[in-house]
Amino acid sequence: MAEENDSFQMTRRAVIATATFVPLAALTAAAQTPATALSPAEIRTLEAFVDRLVPQDELGPGAVECGAANYIDRALADALSAEKGGFVQNLANVETLARSTHGSAFADLSPEVRDELLTSMEKGSAAGFPGARQFFGRVRRLTLEGMFGDPYYGGNRNFAGWDLIKYPGPRLATTLADQSMKTPAKPYRKSAYGPGEIPNVR
Repeated sequence: MAEENDSFQMTRRAVIATATFVPLAALTAAAQTPATALSPAEIRTLEAFVDRLVPQDELGPGAVECGAANYIDRALADALSAEKGGFVQNLANVETLARSTHGSAFADLSPEVRDELLTSMEKGSAAGFPGARQFFGRVRRLTLEGMFGDPYYGGNRNFAGWDLIKYPGPRLATTLADQSMKTPAKPYRKSAYGPGEIPNVR
């Protein structure tokens, strides 16, 4: 999202800066079954949403490229299955908002118009969309988890999220050289579950 758009508080830099609030459990928690919960149409809406939270730019890949939507889809099929009904309804509300205000599917709107609608959701002023602010916050939180969690869960594709925040990856032991504050840690580029343990992703 363009940082010059001051009306929208969730800039790419702001999202990444708050990645430190992602709990360690999101990085290395017990593995989930790679089932899916959302339809292709719902995935399309979700990807259009997370794309504007953290778009790809000169700093690196965005939420879509990191597989955040895939992570959310899998989580809704398993650990967050109790949220699936409400989440799907809110995705439908996003579509209704887009069509009622701009006559088009959310994913077909320009980035600027999607930013406008997300701003109204963040502020809680989206017409006819009760709970929009809470849904915005929930998607934002799950996007962070999908970008920076262990790739086993379907996000952080190709370790792009870890590379972005310079997290070297989980390891049981390090050398003295690796612990030096003067030397950047070398990327480990392995899931906490070991090499070859990452299931196929979208």
